[in-house]
Amino acid sequence: MTTRTASARYEGFGKDGKGWMSTQSGVLDSSRYGFGTRFEDEPGTNPEELIAAAHAGCFTMALSFALARAGFSDGTLNTRAAVTLDKQGEGFAITRSELTLDADVPGIDKDEFEKLATEAKANCPVSKLLTAEIGLTIQLAGRARNDG
Repeated sequence: MTTRTASARYEGFGKDGKGWMSTQSGVLDSSRYGFGTRFEDEPGTNPEELIAAAHAGCFTMALSFALARAGFSDGTLNTRAAVTLDKQGEGFAITRSELTLDADVPGIDKDEFEKLATEAKANCPVSKLLTAEIGLTIQLAGRARNDG
């Protein structure tokens, strides 16, 4: 149905290599990445923060549409995704994506909101893509819930 593209170029190898990533939309246009941007504090991007941005955006949009279908038309959703890269054997693996949601949806029942948010977490396309454990912490009008 819809295909989006991105590309990566890497010159040199290992820690000394330097890379650039670009997206079809042009939002990223030869954005720097490499060992220093992934494991140290050099300016640039890295795959994990891009996955985090994709997961936060996908989940938030899925929840927005679920709320609209449920008859809600006003409110704010702010989601932060934290993607964890852990050492596994000789390599690395993304082992978790933790979503933290702060929401203000006037007139919604807490149980209904949690049900819609949990369904959005399970059904957004990026959640379906990720095989890592996906957590969700919800802040609704000052109340916190963590379903692990």
